[in-house]
Amino acid sequence: MTDRTAADWWEVLPAGVRDQVDGYVLQDAFMRAVRVVFETGRARGLGLADAQLVVDARYAHHGERIARTPDCPLDLESLAARAAGAPGRVVAVEAVWDGDTVHDWFVELLAVATEPDADHPLATVYWSTAERYLGDLGPGRLHPSAAAADRAGRALAAHLSVPFHFASPAIPDDAAPRWRG
Repeated sequence: MTDRTAADWWEVLPAGVRDQVDGYVLQDAFMRAVRVVFETGRARGLGLADAQLVVDARYAHHGERIARTPDCPLDLESLAARAAGAPGRVVAVEAVWDGDTVHDWFVELLAVATEPDADHPLATVYWSTAERYLGDLGPGRLHPSAAAADRAGRALAAHLSVPFHFASPAIPDDAAPRWRG
């Protein structure tokens, strides 16, 4: 990172690039916006961390105007309908950790089906999704994504009369053992 601020870097970018970045930001396409900023500013010394800060500042600038990517539904009816679309018979519901540079840690809720390699995605539970689903429960013992996935996953598993598996609810671990029926 350099001594330049996000605003300084923003002014260095050509007007057409700034328009493109704002277009991506307004579409809630964070990584696309970061890529454009990074690739355009790299020759001037802008690093990846600086590019992320520039885009984050544009998110703050645009605020409520951003067409946010909708949350995955976590209600039982929606999850059951998604599970019904799994290839083969659902034999378990599983929650697994994943993460990236945009969302940090999050949980994938999956229907495990009888077809080979048939993990059927049901929902991605980001921190923000979890907070909206859980409401104002205050700080808990689990990461909000884990708490929400655990609650929704257990309810769905009970509804489907199948086991629920979450190998590491207390500690984010994307290498935790998977369900083996």
